Amino acid sequence: MTATRLQTTASLDDMAHAPHEGPAVQAAMRTLSTESDGLTLLRQAIATTLAEPFDGAVARLRNARGRVIVTGVGKSGHVGQKIAATFASTGTPAFFVHPTEASHGDLGMIRPDDVVLALSWSGETVELKSILNYSRRFAVPLIAITSRSDSALGSNADIVLELPRAKEACPHGLAPTTSTTMQLALGDCLAIALLEAKGFTAHDFREFHPGGSLGASLKHVGDLMHTGDALPLVAPEDRMDAALVVMTTKAFGCLGIVDADGRLLGIITDGDLRRHMGTDLVQRTAGEIMTRNPKSTTPETLAPAALEMMNASRITALFAVRDGRPVGIVHVHDFLRAGVV
Repeated sequence: MTATRLQTTASLDDMAHAPHEGPAVQAAMRTLSTESDGLTLLRQAIATTLAEPFDGAVARLRNARGRVIVTGVGKSGHVGQKIAATFASTGTPAFFVHPTEASHGDLGMIRPDDVVLALSWSGETVELKSILNYSRRFAVPLIAITSRSDSALGSNADIVLELPRAKEACPHGLAPTTSTTMQLALGDCLAIALLEAKGFTAHDFREFHPGGSLGASLKHVGDLMHTGDALPLVAPEDRMDAALVVMTTKAFGCLGIVDADGRLLGIITDGDLRRHMGTDLVQRTAGEIMTRNPKSTTPETLAPAALEMMNASRITALFAVRDGRPVGIVHVHDFLRAGVV
C-alpha cells in the first residue's frame, strides 16, 4: 500500500512539472509563432525597403502644424484608435475619425494643416473613399499603412508604409491576427520615433497621465517634498539640546546640518543619537554628532528612483538639494500617501 501511494504521489508530481500540451496551448503557441514571424518580416522591412518611407512619415508627422487624424474600418479601425491614443499620450496631438462618420459630417474635423494616417490591409476599403477624396481635394497629407502600395489607398497616399505579406494566425487565413499585430507594431514604431525626435520626457509624459498608479510613478520628488519652515535644519555649532527640540518638532526623524551659506554638511538620525548616547550628549554640538556627506536627491528626481535609493540605504527620509543647499525633505510616508511603490 505504501509503495502504491509513493508511486501515485510521484506520478502527480511529474504531471505538475511536465509541460502542458493540450490543444488550447498548442493553438496559442502556433499563434504566437506565426505572429512572431510577421513581426520579424516587419523588422526586416523597416531596415530595408521601409526605411526611407518610414523616415519620411516620421518627418511629416513631426512637422505637422495640426493634428494626426487616424482612420480605418473594422479591425484596422480598432488598431487605429489605439495608435491615435498612443500618439496623443506621447506628445503628438492625434485623434481617431471613423470613415463612416466622416461621410456624415466628421470630415469637418479635418483641417488642411493636419496629417491623415489611414489603415487598411487590402487598401481597397470602400468606407475610406470620402476621406481619401477629401484629403486629395484639400491637399491634406496622407500616409497609408497597407499591404498593397498599388491599391486605391496606396495609389492616393503621399507616403506608403507597405506591410510585408504574412500568414494570418487564423487557421482559415480569415481573421485578422498577424496583420493587425504588424499594424499595431508599426504604429508603436512611429509613436516612439516621434517621441524621441521631439525629446519627449518622463515629465511631459506625466502631464498626460496624472491619474492612477502610472501618474504616481511619474511624480517627482519636488511634487512630494516638504519645504520652507518644515525643514529640520540647524547649524553645526548649535548645541544638541536645542537641536533635539528642532528634530522632535519637525518630526522627520532626522536633522540636517547646514553651514553659513546654507549648504548641507551632514545629517543626524536616530541612529546617530544612539551611537553617541551619553550623559554629555545634550552639551555637545550638532557638528560633533552628525554624519558627514549624507545621501541626498534633487527635486527633479522621479519619485520611484528616490524611494529605491531610500530602500537600498535603509533610510526613512531624504533631503532634496539644489546647488548643495537643502530645498526640501521627503519622508517614506510621503511616497506611500502618493501611491508610489
